[in-house]
Amino acid sequence: MIRLAFRNLFQNRTRLAISVGGVSLALLLILALDAIFTGVERQTTAFIDNSGADIFVAQKDVRNMHMASSSLPVTAIDEVKAIEGVEEVTAILYTGNMIVVGEERTLAYIIGLPEDAEMGVPWKIASGKEIPEAGEAIIDERVAQKSGIEIGDTVEILAREFKVVGFSEETTNIVNSIAFISASDFQAQRGNSGVVSYLLVRVKPGVGIEAVVSRIEQEVDGVTALPRASFSGQEARVVKDMSTDVLAIMNSIGVLIGLAVMALTVYTAVLSRRREFGVLKALGARNGHLYQAVLAQALMSVLLGFTIGLAFTLLISAVIPRLGLSMTLEISRASLIKVGIVSLVITAFSAILPIRQIAGLDPAIVFRGK
Repeated sequence: MIRLAFRNLFQNRTRLAISVGGVSLALLLILALDAIFTGVERQTTAFIDNSGADIFVAQKDVRNMHMASSSLPVTAIDEVKAIEGVEEVTAILYTGNMIVVGEERTLAYIIGLPEDAEMGVPWKIASGKEIPEAGEAIIDERVAQKSGIEIGDTVEILAREFKVVGFSEETTNIVNSIAFISASDFQAQRGNSGVVSYLLVRVKPGVGIEAVVSRIEQEVDGVTALPRASFSGQEARVVKDMSTDVLAIMNSIGVLIGLAVMALTVYTAVLSRRREFGVLKALGARNGHLYQAVLAQALMSVLLGFTIGLAFTLLISAVIPRLGLSMTLEISRASLIKVGIVSLVITAFSAILPIRQIAGLDPAIVFRGK
């Protein structure tokens, strides 16, 4: 029956192209929207994920960065450094502000870095310096291209002009971008020399992160400590709730449309071969054999469509970054598993309806020419 389903499927190339093409387009829609959504979530936590820190320490009850404010006394730096298991601490300053170039304004996280920063620095530099000094700034390469900025030009950040000395990569998304300046400039503009925003903590090799988190919260007053993964998860949740609701709705609608198209395509493709199954029944094939052939044929169509849809999604994900767009498509393993399982379920369900009709076929229909 499997061989029969294979031959039946490839017998009419035009019909095969239409059925597989419909499934491919439906799955392309689902995979692409899911990849966009996953990419947006990953971009919004890029700074945290690439900070190099094992633990983020913030003001009491502050558990993220987006639309949040954290203020810690500078004395907290030495207190955290003294905690058993802590290897290194980098204090950063943070606020949300604008990068201004003429009439062009870009929302950005502004990160103030100390001169000896080992964590929280730009993790991927396209060109220029890696850590800004006084009067200098590092901005995202895509923001620079959009604004026509070159190395050595000036931009306005925190109501002051800074000389651009470096371009970073992977530091922009559909919500905002990231700009790096020196901590001294940040403090001078904000007048808060006695405080820092967040402490980025690296633990010693072989020491449990959770144990150090617990010690920090017990021994340092007025702080909340979270492992990087937990802090990143909180950030993603907040940004998703505040900034990507529309995208989530679009993703859900796209998935429903894609599934509907795929179900209709599979149903039509199976039903269009009703006459062939009538011939098999006239020749003595049992209903069980026909069911196997129908399901095998439907599964082959979906597997071909899935492969083609995935290939096109990978192609799109490779092309988009080259177009200078502040968007990244990321195909996750969870997405592939989810789409694969849902596709199989929809395929089986879509094949059940024509199977019921095929089971009731009158073999004489073949000889009546209907």
